[in-house]
Amino acid sequence: MTDLSKYRNIGIFAHVDAGKTTTTERILKLTGKIHKIGEVHDGAATTDFMDQEQERGITIQSAATTCMWNDHRLNIIDTPGHVDFTIEVYRSLKVLDGGVGVFCGSGGVEPQSETNWRYANESKVARVIFVNKLDRIGADFYRVVKQVKEVLGANPLVMTLPIGTEDDFVGVVDLLTRKAWIWDGSDDPTNYQITDVPEDMKDLVEEYREAMVESALDQDDDLMEAYLEGEQPSEEDLKRCIHKGTVALEFFPTYCGSAFKNKGVQNVLNAVVDYLPDPTEVPPQPEIDLEGNPTGGKALVDPGYPLRALAFKIMDDRYGALTFTRVYSGVLKKGSSVLNTFTGKTERIGRIVEMHADSREERDSAQAGDIVALLGMKNTRTGHTLCDPDKPATLEPMVFPDPVISIAIAPKDKAGMEKMGVALNKMIQEDPSFRVETDDDSGETIIKGMGELHLDIKVDILKRTHGVEVEMGKPQVAYRETITQRVEDTYTHKKQSGGSGQYGRIDYVVEPGEANSGYQFESLVTGGNVPREYWSAIEKAFGASMEQGTLAGFPLLDVKVTLMDGAYHAVDSSAMAFELAAKAAYRQTVPKAAPQLLEPIMKVDVYTPEDHVGDVIGDLNRRRGMIKSQEPGPTGVRVKADAPLSEMFGYIGHLRTMTSGRGQFSMEFSHYAPCPKNVADEVIKETLERKANK
Repeated sequence: MTDLSKYRNIGIFAHVDAGKTTTTERILKLTGKIHKIGEVHDGAATTDFMDQEQERGITIQSAATTCMWNDHRLNIIDTPGHVDFTIEVYRSLKVLDGGVGVFCGSGGVEPQSETNWRYANESKVARVIFVNKLDRIGADFYRVVKQVKEVLGANPLVMTLPIGTEDDFVGVVDLLTRKAWIWDGSDDPTNYQITDVPEDMKDLVEEYREAMVESALDQDDDLMEAYLEGEQPSEEDLKRCIHKGTVALEFFPTYCGSAFKNKGVQNVLNAVVDYLPDPTEVPPQPEIDLEGNPTGGKALVDPGYPLRALAFKIMDDRYGALTFTRVYSGVLKKGSSVLNTFTGKTERIGRIVEMHADSREERDSAQAGDIVALLGMKNTRTGHTLCDPDKPATLEPMVFPDPVISIAIAPKDKAGMEKMGVALNKMIQEDPSFRVETDDDSGETIIKGMGELHLDIKVDILKRTHGVEVEMGKPQVAYRETITQRVEDTYTHKKQSGGSGQYGRIDYVVEPGEANSGYQFESLVTGGNVPREYWSAIEKAFGASMEQGTLAGFPLLDVKVTLMDGAYHAVDSSAMAFELAAKAAYRQTVPKAAPQLLEPIMKVDVYTPEDHVGDVIGDLNRRRGMIKSQEPGPTGVRVKADAPLSEMFGYIGHLRTMTSGRGQFSMEFSHYAPCPKNVADEVIKETLERKANK
């Protein structure tokens, strides 16, 4: 059996353009996985192997790869930074034990860094920090460290200090050993010398080293006591304490360098091995039963324990569907049968492969702690648990956000219709935040996603990967409806048509619920006026009706229905009669309850040079944005605002024009809020016209 203490399952995550993929390339070069370094800006990075990634210079899918460093096995996932693809970051963090958070030395803690950091906190993932791009103009390591404290509320444990800045950045000082690592500036990251600390940095090094030692020794009372009495801790003791504090999320070892210039990446690799947890040091995944209730059991990271594995990503490639799987406990063998607890069916493991971006190595088995890809899994989707058929249990599933934007698409020719159906089916399996629906009235295919870029990339994949040319409609916003008044009402459903009839009367209250409460149903009927067996039919019928609001057919949110009383007939009443009564009652009462249109409000984070702040704020105000804060930074200002999604289409183009191409922004869904009357009237009119024309 493999020694699990030599395993590190890590992810590399950061804001767009902070240098995650470049850092991954350098790691692969240093660990001997690749011989020629591919650059992102040339479109040649190893882990960015999709056409769309190479052209745009961004990472879209999280790519998995395996390499070795100091006889430790690293399973690395390079995740996207763009907000429309945070789902990739979220599901990667779910299966990782540790992470490397990359921050840009000049940009600092950017909007997406915050979202990813929040996800990592929720998933309780230990991290080391790498402040990258210190060769850039405006780079300032100490400022970024301060931002990590203030913006992220995290505790960075500084482990290296930069020697020089911007063009003069030549290396780093390792505070643990008090040695300077100086690179010669060539393309080879292994060309460096370890020398003494430069004279002019000695005081600074001692100051930071003392702070590092004190933070580390907080993890061990005995060592701290000895230190206070003047005894210096050994390097091994310090490493042990830092490891303990990192795993407990007490602090985050912080390194600096420039991945593009090949400086400082070895120190990060050493930190991954020394400080990030192995699979056995992470709290085991809780198990739940098939109904979703916790069983109290845990998937212990132990090859001798029953098999528990989580499929966290499906990817289609030229050999068929790859199911990326993290094995939490037990052993997964080629040719064996496993139970998928979501579908209740067993599946045979066809082949097990270890991925290196888009090439692979075959394996006969995988054990607890491994991240591998499986071929031939027909019914397994993201978030499904694979387990031992004799000892079934489910791991905690993943929860994915609802899409906020939709577009109607149609193939350009009839022949493309079937091809498009097959392609969309594959794409839904790969990306749980991407949905496809068919409009019942018009028969149109509607695709839904997390933002404009998300859907733009999906249409591009349809065209390039699957050869389907499509025409796109205008983006549609996912509006919702709610009610604002309480209404007491009654409805009687009566039908007599020879033989037994249908009869059901309900007295009920429809009222606004708490924010984000969804649909709630309560019955206060006493004395059997509406027999208990009909309550669920009434609850279900009201719930199903909520899918279609009465203003423009958008789903209804945050409504409470209380069944007060009613009447039934011993012969003519049935569940069906009460279901029909509830559906008609909904249509009768909701229009009386002052229905209101809700629109999705986005959390917008804009980064702009100082001279354009006025223009940016003015423009956001025109888009009905509410400015929340302005934070001046060294190279510009961050403006945070809440703005309606409907006003933000095509915003990136406007922002670039206003800021001479220097502005950046990110946007994610925040909440639903009432639509102003003039906007609501326009949306309702357009929606009803569109439906009438179909």
